[in-house]
Amino acid sequence: MTQDLSAYWMPFTANRQFKKAPRLLTRSQGMYYWDDHGRQILDGVAGLWCVNAGHARPKIVQAIQAQAAELDYAPPFQMAHPKAFELADRLAKLAPAGLGHVFFTNSGSESVETALKIALAYHRARGEGTRTRLLGRERGYHGVNFGGISVGGIVGNRKYFGTLLGGVDHIRHTHDPARNAFSVGQPEHGAELADDLERLVTLHDASTIAAIIVEPVAGSTGVLLPPKGYLQRLREICDRHGILLIFDEVITGFGRTGQPFAAQTFGVTPDLMTLAKGITNGSVPMGAVLVKDTIHDTFMNGPEHLIEFAHGYTYSGHPLACAAGLATLDTYADEGLLTRATELGGHFAAAVHSLKGEPHVIDVRNVGFVGGIELAARPGEPGKRAFDAFLDCYEQGVLVRTTGDVIALSPPLIIESEQIDRIVEAIRTALRRVA
Repeated sequence: MTQDLSAYWMPFTANRQFKKAPRLLTRSQGMYYWDDHGRQILDGVAGLWCVNAGHARPKIVQAIQAQAAELDYAPPFQMAHPKAFELADRLAKLAPAGLGHVFFTNSGSESVETALKIALAYHRARGEGTRTRLLGRERGYHGVNFGGISVGGIVGNRKYFGTLLGGVDHIRHTHDPARNAFSVGQPEHGAELADDLERLVTLHDASTIAAIIVEPVAGSTGVLLPPKGYLQRLREICDRHGILLIFDEVITGFGRTGQPFAAQTFGVTPDLMTLAKGITNGSVPMGAVLVKDTIHDTFMNGPEHLIEFAHGYTYSGHPLACAAGLATLDTYADEGLLTRATELGGHFAAAVHSLKGEPHVIDVRNVGFVGGIELAARPGEPGKRAFDAFLDCYEQGVLVRTTGDVIALSPPLIIESEQIDRIVEAIRTALRRVA
């Protein structure tokens, strides 16, 4: 590659480091990328938690091509196109019972903003306009718009941007390595951590709280699993106090935990659910919010010619995205991918937990096809050891992801056991070479 790299300010990237030694991907197919030198790279992270069905799947490619030729764009305000309704219906049927309505967005960040606004507007529509407070969780990641970073709890994503939204508070996170290190699947200890929501109810009064948003599995902060019984207890507290429970399933949706959604894996149904990433297999930007029927129906009052919810985006339900989404759901169904993490989950768990005892490894966490290998931080250089391991794995032809000092894995659902072993062995080799 000969062109100047300076014009592109890359997101969530150490730009100066990258541009000294660029990692440029030029082609993809199945489980693999190829770089600009023609080298094959095994994808251990499904792109960015999103390419769940693997790369360049024929049905999805063909659907996008055909849609671009037939209907490239249709306005979503006061107009529509058939595939938006078809995709919404398919998603509602895949979702937990009761989440029967879908509001389309273009990303996980927009899905979070939309869900927060639905929660606020819902309480106002039902005569409880005092419920304006939004709650999140420490170490939570809910995208990068102002609402998302306000309810989010990752310090590095918040500290540069002032006071953010007012009236936001956080419950504590669920990470408890003293009791739960090297848990296989859900940790045994920590259901009582959900009771921290009661502390905020006491502090603020339930009549001021609209909703709380949590990731069933906190992904971007380092793969933090919910302790057994935790989400159930959170659901009970929300019901007791009239607080809406929002699940951010942007990462955990579409087969990542062994069921279509983590809500089904863990047996807890939220009031609102945010989606993106795997909804189109990462091929066209798209997001969605699944909405409980009773919440949707509360808005359907007043004169029929008036807009019930003053919100939306120019590209909500974009034709190309809807076509990609329908083909993605077909691909998942044809190959049984949404439950495949259950079939190979045991092998994946054993493989990642085999890293216990390797240099610098202080915890391993897993559920479905999600793994987190936490490393001891290098003194004075937080995140550097994991980043060095990431670079080492890349040189071995394996793509992993790091967040802080955690190596995160979320491979495409089409992965085979031999590929799981190769990814883990690359990490093992890197750990033995990284100081």
